[in-house]
Amino acid sequence: MNGKFFMAICVVMLTFIRYQSGNDKKKEFIPVTSKLFGKLPDGRGVTLYTLQNKNNATVTVTTLGASLVSINVPDKKGAFGDVLLGYDNAQGYVDDISFFGAIVGRYGNRIAKGKFSLDGKSYQLEVNSGVNHLHGGKIGFNRKLWEAEINEKAPFASVTMHCTSPDGEGGYPGKVSLSVTYSWSDNNELTIDYSGTTDAPTILNPTNHAYFNLTGDPTNTILDHEVMIAADQFTPDDSVLIPTGKLQDVAGSPLDFRSPKRIGDRINDPYEQLQIARGYDHNWVLNNYNKTVRLAATAYDPKSGRFMEMLTDQPGVQFYTGNFLDGSHKGKGGVAYQFRSGLCFEAQHFPDSPNKPQFPSVVLRPGETYKQTTKYRFSTKE
Repeated sequence: MNGKFFMAICVVMLTFIRYQSGNDKKKEFIPVTSKLFGKLPDGRGVTLYTLQNKNNATVTVTTLGASLVSINVPDKKGAFGDVLLGYDNAQGYVDDISFFGAIVGRYGNRIAKGKFSLDGKSYQLEVNSGVNHLHGGKIGFNRKLWEAEINEKAPFASVTMHCTSPDGEGGYPGKVSLSVTYSWSDNNELTIDYSGTTDAPTILNPTNHAYFNLTGDPTNTILDHEVMIAADQFTPDDSVLIPTGKLQDVAGSPLDFRSPKRIGDRINDPYEQLQIARGYDHNWVLNNYNKTVRLAATAYDPKSGRFMEMLTDQPGVQFYTGNFLDGSHKGKGGVAYQFRSGLCFEAQHFPDSPNKPQFPSVVLRPGETYKQTTKYRFSTKE
């Protein structure tokens, strides 16, 4: 072979290799990306983070309310679909009244008449749900613009959000700092880790308020979803959705989900607890509470085959079936979210715990760190 010709071939091959190498770098997998999601009325920018795993499944979360915006996972045929209710831009979350995907608190759920006592001192919180305090009041965690950082050294796509609630906000004592980390693994498991501190005795019970519809189509209801909740008891409510303080067995009632049952089978039974809440909107007392993460609930959509497991280290879970959705707010793609088009599994301490000494304590003191881990794991089955 002619020497010059041989050299020419080598140059061409080297150029091709370099070109391919350059393209490979361009295609390098990036687990977390971000973009502008919109602006607040005061001009501050709201960021949307996309967490992607090696299965091309994605989770998006925004700095407004540290809210989960979407979870795109495959059905049994491999077709991807978004299983979360939410909005296409930041303005939707500014206008939101249903806490779609948000971190809520300081106290997730209700406190009777917004009143509680701690160390002999009485506190009056904002009343924002009839006569009660709900989800932290008018400026809860869901209304805050959180700071965010990508966790570059995490084994999976991960982002941490930070916010501060000043002393006296909403009537709560103490300055509270809260961090929430979202991690999205290669087995389609979303982990939410919470860490909170205070500079004065206070109460703290945050949760995530994601609405799931495993069909991937929010024009469907969730009535055909099959649900399991690992709980022998629940906390019955009074007429304004405040626990009576008693624990009641689920056996023999429409609230018995110890084995998987279709949501729609008994949701309209003439059962007082269902009539009070217009469906399921109760706190289940999870079995085997020992402050470690264990299976708490599952949901399965037979049509899509999507299966979700919820695991948590919390003592309770609020199972809510979108009973107050009425089509008045349009979500992603302009879809009006209708009655019972989403379900929530909210990991929590029990509602009104500050006024129920028999319930697990929600008190946080200086020098202590509030911790919570909750997971949502997605898979499929026939």
